[in-house]
Amino acid sequence: MNVRVCHPHLENVLDPVAPVERVRTGFIFTEGPIWHPRDHHLIFSDIPASRLYKLDAAGSLTIVREPTNRANGNAYDREGRIITCEHGTRRVVRLEQGGALTVLATHYRGKELNSPNDVIVGSNGDIYFTDPLYGRFAEHGVAGEPELDFRGVYRLNPQTGELTLLADDFDQPNGLCFSLDEKRLFVSDTPRKHIRVFDMQADGTVTGGQVWAETAGEGTTLPDGLKIDSAGHVFSCGPGGIHIFAPDSTLLGVILVPEHTANFTWGDADLNTLYITASTSLYAIRVRVPGVPWNIRQL
Repeated sequence: MNVRVCHPHLENVLDPVAPVERVRTGFIFTEGPIWHPRDHHLIFSDIPASRLYKLDAAGSLTIVREPTNRANGNAYDREGRIITCEHGTRRVVRLEQGGALTVLATHYRGKELNSPNDVIVGSNGDIYFTDPLYGRFAEHGVAGEPELDFRGVYRLNPQTGELTLLADDFDQPNGLCFSLDEKRLFVSDTPRKHIRVFDMQADGTVTGGQVWAETAGEGTTLPDGLKIDSAGHVFSCGPGGIHIFAPDSTLLGVILVPEHTANFTWGDADLNTLYITASTSLYAIRVRVPGVPWNIRQL
């Protein structure tokens, strides 16, 4: 089986015998998948290759941007522009509709960011990203000693450029996602193998930060990509593949992926296909609960 069942409710989320299919292979280390809800294509990064790919609905694979400065996480803003975390340059950038790049963040209080990793955009346009050290390792970035003495989670106001540090007590913060009502922020801490949850405040800051769930099991995959489906189930990379948690943090099951799994997103016209970036390949599995449609403004 491609799915390990830990709770009967898992069958409401996906068919336990659904196949995990390899869609494409031949990459180095894939990451940052995002689905365009209007144009129906998948964008994803290959970090060491320094490329951003697009897979369209017809199955055609093209390069969107090269080089990407070893880009990792991606997200769409409300205008449909791609926000990207660049490992090599320690930047958060925006790819404009005409192809130009706008640099959004590089430093915090005069010191260079560690290596922005994963990113999400709130419904009000604010940008949230994690800043671990992974891009300062030569394998997935550019080697270099950090200037900051912590690894944090930030909120960026794209209108003013104001960068706010939300939390700095992580080992290596990685994936992040909002609850469906955007009242809570989930963040994975990779080496500690757990997911934390923060309460969002009206001014965009956070409180709390307790451990919400832990991942356990054998395998090289650790908490990395983190997302929520339209029923409030939290999906997280973890040992064996992708761990699926109920809204109360009960582990429902694990999607078993044959390669080290970094991230994932829902796609296709019905948002019922889970696309998985796993090392050298892109995989897909059909699910019963769709992902959350992202509202890109009609320009």
